[in-house]
Amino acid sequence: MAAIDVFNDRMQAEGYWVFAGGLAQPGTATVIDNRGGEQLITDGPFVESKEYLAGFWIFEAPDLDVALKLAAEGSKACNRKVEVRPFL
Repeated sequence: MAAIDVFNDRMQAEGYWVFAGGLAQPGTATVIDNRGGEQLITDGPFVESKEYLAGFWIFEAPDLDVALKLAAEGSKACNRKVEVRPFL
């Protein structure tokens, strides 16, 4: 956690930071499906998987190269894989 805090502090100081948050374990999830007109609520994760989203960062980067560099640094800080996607 200390490495993540250092990384987060640096992202804020360098102006990339927009928002970040950690997520509870997948087993704490509740899934709601209200597509068919009848609401269905189920316990557990949306998808069963060995890998899961543990948290996220939203950065404002000038281009994809910078975003990938920040993601590589974030991956090292949290010791996890990091997926990069544009925020629409």
